[in-house]
Amino acid sequence: MTAPTWEPRHPSAELARHYRDEGWWTDDTLTDLVTTGLAAAAALPCRVRSRVHPFAGTVDDIADAGRRLAGALLARGVGPGDVVAFQLPNWAEAVASLYGLLELGAVLVPIVHIYGAQEVGHILRQSRARVLITADRFGRQDYLANLEAVRPGLDDLELVIVVPAEETASADLGATVRWWGETLARADALDHPARVDPDSPVVIGYTSGTTSAPKGVIHTHRTFLADVRTWAAFGALDTSPPPAVVPAGSLSTAPIAHITGLTSVLRPLHSRSPLDLLDAWDAGTVLAAMADDKLNAGGGAPFFLTSLLDHPDFDPAVHLPYVARVTMGASTIPDDLVRRAIDLGISITRAYGSTEHPSTTASLHSDPADKRNFTDGRLLPGSELRLLGADGRPAPTGEPGAIHSRGPELFVGYTDPALTSQAIDASGWYDTGDVGVLDADGYLTITGRTKDIIIRGGENVSAAEVEGVLLGMPGVAEVAVVAAPDPRYVERVAAIVRLHPGASPIGLDELRAHAQASGLARQKWPEELHIVDDFPRTASGKIQKHALRANLRHQPTYGVGC
Repeated sequence: MTAPTWEPRHPSAELARHYRDEGWWTDDTLTDLVTTGLAAAAALPCRVRSRVHPFAGTVDDIADAGRRLAGALLARGVGPGDVVAFQLPNWAEAVASLYGLLELGAVLVPIVHIYGAQEVGHILRQSRARVLITADRFGRQDYLANLEAVRPGLDDLELVIVVPAEETASADLGATVRWWGETLARADALDHPARVDPDSPVVIGYTSGTTSAPKGVIHTHRTFLADVRTWAAFGALDTSPPPAVVPAGSLSTAPIAHITGLTSVLRPLHSRSPLDLLDAWDAGTVLAAMADDKLNAGGGAPFFLTSLLDHPDFDPAVHLPYVARVTMGASTIPDDLVRRAIDLGISITRAYGSTEHPSTTASLHSDPADKRNFTDGRLLPGSELRLLGADGRPAPTGEPGAIHSRGPELFVGYTDPALTSQAIDASGWYDTGDVGVLDADGYLTITGRTKDIIIRGGENVSAAEVEGVLLGMPGVAEVAVVAAPDPRYVERVAAIVRLHPGASPIGLDELRAHAQASGLARQKWPEELHIVDDFPRTASGKIQKHALRANLRHQPTYGVGC
């Protein structure tokens, strides 16, 4: 087995000293937060709403399962600094894995539960994970079949622990594959948390971007804890009066493998609040949770709020108090949704960030309505922002510029050092790949992207990755994948294809079947197909994607739609 060869780019000594002096960085670790938080929150309820794998218990029940998992791994020689991956829906076992692995001192690699064989194989190989914790199946995904497809190249993977969707699973899986229940039943619980270096990696979050495969984003204990502190400090600045109805808690719907979902199951340990999760978005289930348990929900990508408001069960008298305050982000927020929310009396705040820099800007409910509704907020405490024009100089107020950020919660690099050097400069500034405008009051509005990604319902889709798959289809000479407008997800995947002369015609169903056979995750499959004789190009022959996107916005029947 070969140890991972990451090259973190920590902030300069001057910046690190500044973060410590300001209190963003301490010698505390996520391990400390979990251990202290679990003790204080032990009696709080923990509930998972799921059609296939529900759970109702306490935080202490979750903590016990996590420590038994940690004890089982420690008995096999897995300990502080070792890489452990998990691909699970928002089930109790996912939370237990998170808490237990943090107390063990492991490096966590959460894998989004909708990723297929292609992405999972890449992540496990690149991270050199020693252990994978996964479900057997969920929704359309057969995780064990996916794993079998990529297993020959996983030389570092020593153990797979499987959580069955149905509790009746009992088949013998072999020496290196064990059922969750069997593993925990044989284990002694971890009796004390590990001592770890706060500057050491704790989470590697994989995110799709402009590269053809997901990128591993490295966070240390310091950077991740800084994000928790940032939101606590920012929330304290809100001077708006409390809502007429105070929800009993929040329903966590973001996947735990997303940076948002991960922090959502850590914050209760910081705020001492109950833990409520949903494993698959279903507007009817969410509305029932609002009515029955007084939980708020609907934040995140615009789709989540619109699906609630459009659902036939939505009753303003019952449900509006639990969407009275919503924070949105992850993709462009349509103006018509904002105006609809205003008409209903919903107060929207907006937030901007990424896996690399989770908390960059946000607005408060006490901010002026036009700022809350139509900008992406102000710089969050502790961080810095600069917008650069095409000449590399600061963009004037009101003029668009490439967004660069830095702060105490900024990641320390990618698992691919070449990507790190491209993204973070010598002064610690991160090139976000986004374009925005700062107004005179310091509020940021995102106006575009320099990165070639599609944000579908808050999920990043790499255009290059989809293009690489589609170019392997017989008859396809060239392909450009771009974002097309979508009323539900804001953006969807559109494939614009030039066929070889004399090639047989292809349709969208054939294109999607090829994507499925190639192992591409379903949310990345093209949802539009346009056949063209040629593309708009630059003088050097490069396809002008901005022209394609403009055509799709203004002429939805661009080319020959199939």
